[in-house]
Amino acid sequence: MSSIASLSLTIATRESRLALWQAEHVRDLLTRQGHHVDLLGMTTLGDQILDRSLSKVGGKGLFVKELEVALQEGRADLAVHSLKDVPMDLPDGFALACVMTREDPRDAWVSPHHARLQDLPHGAVVGTSSLRRTVLLRALRPDLKIEPLRGNLDTRLRKLDEGQYDGIVLAAAGLKRLGLGERIRHIFGIDEMLPAAGQGALGIEVCSQRTEVMQALSSLADPATWLTVTAERAVSRAMGGSCSMPLAAHATLQDGVLTLQAAWGDPLGAATLVRAQAALTLDSLQPTSRQQADQLGVAVAAELRHQGAH
Repeated sequence: MSSIASLSLTIATRESRLALWQAEHVRDLLTRQGHHVDLLGMTTLGDQILDRSLSKVGGKGLFVKELEVALQEGRADLAVHSLKDVPMDLPDGFALACVMTREDPRDAWVSPHHARLQDLPHGAVVGTSSLRRTVLLRALRPDLKIEPLRGNLDTRLRKLDEGQYDGIVLAAAGLKRLGLGERIRHIFGIDEMLPAAGQGALGIEVCSQRTEVMQALSSLADPATWLTVTAERAVSRAMGGSCSMPLAAHATLQDGVLTLQAAWGDPLGAATLVRAQAALTLDSLQPTSRQQADQLGVAVAAELRHQGAH
């Protein structure tokens, strides 16, 4: 056990199978440090509204609001989120206390009959409710019919298996975490389908005054992942990004060089994309370098807007 005092902690989590896996993963890591950890399962508004796209009903923040209320009321001490679901600016009184090591950030192609997107016949139906994936798919295959696909991971796979779609696009990370990697027919290269900001990473949210919880979580953080997602989220923040923004952003860190790519597409216009990229050498992997990463994201967003993104 570490020198940090043992705490009794409750994790607020959505009750989908993937969300529970993520919360249990964090629970197990904290338990190994000597903490006592319970889970508080919750159903969020985002889980309940399945007949409309998130962009029409309030955005991905619908997946975190009820969990934040539990934190605020003291029913929970921390909330585990898929970072791509976390709004770019948290409400007053809340903090992103930890970003953990990222799983595969790429998108996965899942289809019972077609090994790759390129194999689909003209006019085939592909399921996604992500505006980002919609514009990227249209850039690759403008002839396809993109149809909405909501629900948790198991629901989406069931709808595919029922024949409602010829194929669907999902985050590779979720499939791998749940042991469903065999469902993946193809993983899109970063140059094909640029991921969403924060995709594949887990973020842990706490009330900002809970310094003892932040200290307990500090050993779970991955500095490199935190820097890359900071740059990605800065692009979205500067663009006013939410799930209603057809925006992709992905950063890599290699030999101290942080490289950030972003893409924007018009969901109602041509199938062409606006792209921007920039890089910088970081002073260190310390939290102070996040300001540099943030500035890189702002610069890339400015280039997107210069090219016509809005």
